[in-house]
Amino acid sequence: MATRLPSADVEAGLLAHLNTNAEIADSRSFASSLGVPHKELEDVIKSLSAFRIVESSDITKETWVLTNEAKGYAASGSPEAQLVAAIPPEGASKGVLKEKLGDVFDIGMKAAAKNKWIGFEKGNKDLVLRKVEETKDELQEQLKRLENGEVIADKVIDDLKRRKLITKEKSIWYSLKKGPEFVVKRKILATDVTREHLKSGEWKDLEFKDYNYGAHGQPISMGYVQPLLEVRDAIQSIFLEMGFCEMPTNMFVESSFWNFDALFQPQQHPARDSHDTFFLKAPAKTTQLPDDYLEKVKQVHESGGYGSKGYGYDWKRDEAEKNLLRTHTTAVSTRMLYKLAQEKPFAPKRYYSIDRVFRNEAVDRTHLAEFHQIEGLFCDYGLTLGDLIGVLEDFFSRLGMSKLRFKPAYNPYTEPSMEIFSYHDGLKKWVEIGNSGMFRPEMLLPMGLPEGVNVIAWGLSLERPTMILYGIDNIRDLFGPKVDFNLIKNSPMCRLGM
Repeated sequence: MATRLPSADVEAGLLAHLNTNAEIADSRSFASSLGVPHKELEDVIKSLSAFRIVESSDITKETWVLTNEAKGYAASGSPEAQLVAAIPPEGASKGVLKEKLGDVFDIGMKAAAKNKWIGFEKGNKDLVLRKVEETKDELQEQLKRLENGEVIADKVIDDLKRRKLITKEKSIWYSLKKGPEFVVKRKILATDVTREHLKSGEWKDLEFKDYNYGAHGQPISMGYVQPLLEVRDAIQSIFLEMGFCEMPTNMFVESSFWNFDALFQPQQHPARDSHDTFFLKAPAKTTQLPDDYLEKVKQVHESGGYGSKGYGYDWKRDEAEKNLLRTHTTAVSTRMLYKLAQEKPFAPKRYYSIDRVFRNEAVDRTHLAEFHQIEGLFCDYGLTLGDLIGVLEDFFSRLGMSKLRFKPAYNPYTEPSMEIFSYHDGLKKWVEIGNSGMFRPEMLLPMGLPEGVNVIAWGLSLERPTMILYGIDNIRDLFGPKVDFNLIKNSPMCRLGM
């Protein structure tokens, strides 16, 4: 075995060898001859290459290496061979063998049975008997051959891969030759003038290392903006540019009245079922509802009004008082419109909100039970569906999403209603990103808003447009416990399409 050289002598040994032999064909073999790890020699090679003292060429090779489990089998024998060796002539119970062999027992039992090396006593499946006197441990031989660098048949490699006993490893080493600036002994260049240099006068004869103006500095420790927050800020800026005011959204817990009833959504609607909504156990109900307005909502549900027939059912206050985690921020819009209706004289308004909502949904690559909803509404006289489409195209074009489609839809509280679709280049298909429509008179007039005042509104999740803009195809990679922090760190400053 070669005597290991001190690290300081590795460079001298390499340069001396090149001076005599002109080249080094294999840096691995040379490292072994010096008695040093290849990594240590590699550091010296990179340093010398930077100063053009040596020239190096990469040699790359993929090789099969044994896993830790396989290394144990190469040393002690395969599980099946160990099992047979542990069975005495009279046989042994499974419990005794398992205690003796530990983790390899189950693997050894299957392989030994397959090789017909073992059997069982008739009528007693617990007693394991040897069926062969001697065994040829082919697995151990194959592993040792591979460990020694011998060529193994592809069929054997496939079998070892199936048993997860080998893994592919990429190795890189170098061939070396003299560089244009080759010297037998490198002169150490100074990087700084020290106090000792000045005192001794050595600074007069020092040669200094050139400054590398192209070198990168140390990475700056900094925080990174989560893609959702980045898109949220962009959307918020768009709303403000378009003249919208932000609505307060600090109430995650809402009553069924503001979340459903005030929106002219019937109490037997499927969305109000516990399979779709998270209801609270404590406090289960609220009593803080405006009685006059509540009576008007009850009337329009039961018998109609304002040109509507209503739903014709027995509306229950108990149902309206149930507390829940809000299923949409439209509950906030309802409160704001009711508040606006009480202000005289009426003044047109544009409202928006971006906050969290909750739905009892199955989680998949495009759905979460907790997500963020963006909502915008425009309240004024004489607004039409054309105004809504124009506002939506303006809004989404500012986000960089120009490929839009609109599809007729049904909502209890809007008529007409439209679903909004945008093309996702990553998924290669049209993805629904939101819903929109014009609030119904049955919702607006009981609040006290003047006749002729219309409200156009739309809502969408924050996650969907973020996925489209960043090219992400799984919502769980964006929000929740499975978020990859490298995605956050490496996200480009300029988002896709913007």
